[in-house]
Amino acid sequence: MTGGAVLRVEGTAITDGSSPVLLRGFGLGGWMNMENFITGYPGTESQMRRALLRTMGREAYDRFFDRFLEAFFTDEDAAYLASLGLNCLRVPFNYRHFEDDREPFTIKPEGFRLLDRVVDACARHGIYTILDLHAVPGAQNQHWHSDNPTQWAWFWTHRHFQDRVVHLWENIAEHYRGNPWVAGYNPVNEPADAEGSTIGPFYRRLEAAIRAVDPDHILFLDGNRYSTQFDQLGDPLPNTVYTAHDYALPGFVDGGPYPGVSRGQYIDRDRVEQTFIARTAYMRETGTPIWIGEFGPVYTGDPGRDEMRYQLLRDQLEIFARHGASWSLWTYKDIGLQGLLYVRPDSEYLRRIAPVVEKKARLGVDSWGSTDEHIRHIMQPIEDLFEREFPDFAPYPWGARRWIAGHVRHVMLAEAMVDEFARCFTGVGPAEAERLADAFAFANCQVRTPLADILSAAVGARM
Repeated sequence: MTGGAVLRVEGTAITDGSSPVLLRGFGLGGWMNMENFITGYPGTESQMRRALLRTMGREAYDRFFDRFLEAFFTDEDAAYLASLGLNCLRVPFNYRHFEDDREPFTIKPEGFRLLDRVVDACARHGIYTILDLHAVPGAQNQHWHSDNPTQWAWFWTHRHFQDRVVHLWENIAEHYRGNPWVAGYNPVNEPADAEGSTIGPFYRRLEAAIRAVDPDHILFLDGNRYSTQFDQLGDPLPNTVYTAHDYALPGFVDGGPYPGVSRGQYIDRDRVEQTFIARTAYMRETGTPIWIGEFGPVYTGDPGRDEMRYQLLRDQLEIFARHGASWSLWTYKDIGLQGLLYVRPDSEYLRRIAPVVEKKARLGVDSWGSTDEHIRHIMQPIEDLFEREFPDFAPYPWGARRWIAGHVRHVMLAEAMVDEFARCFTGVGPAEAERLADAFAFANCQVRTPLADILSAAVGARM
């Protein structure tokens, strides 16, 4: 599809030049930026890729990832999203698809070939795309989803990394300038500038660089502290949407009943709305549109608990609709934790990695998809030691307990398991590698029907 005007910000609304547009859809997590809970590996994408290359060899490795990147999202996926009444897809990507660390500032055309295919597929079905740089050189936050193996976000202290991101976005803006089906650019996902002094000036520098190339597309700027804090950003920039992420505690993997107590707090529908209002206060104060860039519960497989999570989602969608907020639900496709679509449990891919998935759950390795229930006898003494010896230690962004969990479970144990995951693919040849990757194709996935019904009803209620 071609033609039409590039979307713009007019006051509190996103418009197509003639009428307001509410953007409602999904994030395409796990595709051009892979995440451990989405596809099953431990640790970070770069760790996993290096281990698989050693184990599989170059030809099988290339065939696996070429097919994975082709199969994960196609016209069939875009058509299905459109059939639900959704009109937007946020597309996360890792800078490594566009640039190698050994050749900084040299842009690889392969990244554009991948993005173009999804942008064009979505356009053919009337779906806008938002381009989301989810992992930057040096890592913009402390966690695995920025391909960060260390819990240190070096992006904010190294000008070299910042220069590379500006250069990359200049090239992206040049490539998509004038494309009406690209709703805009989401330049840095969930930034976490611990000092809080770099993010505001960097955003202004980046905005000027992008506008010099493409003056028209909307910028979607995440708040600091994982898109929850906006007071360090200063006055709003023109033609810019500020995006909050609004995960609710009862929807986390360790969340309690809803309504009920999660992490020591009683959460009901009113509390969910209060949290939304607090997280979007900057938008109302500045008269800019509201876009919830990420939100959504994970699912447990227990019908009773999952029904409470579906109710949490219904409540959030009703709150967003009443406040005129656009939204992007996390995430579209995975191996069963959160996706609208998920790989069939009896697939060859999941059968092959099943021992690692079980061990990750038992050891609490994945930050998003598991708890430390079975290793509390390890974690508790460490937490007690820190409370006793370092009572004032409160590391950014979430304090000592989650910092300890990050180091022990999501760095140390995860890194130790990476080669174990890779060994699941020992002896896999090129043809079999393609078949394994094909598990993520639309035809080979199952639909989380209650979730599809909820989304279709929510969108239909305002059509």
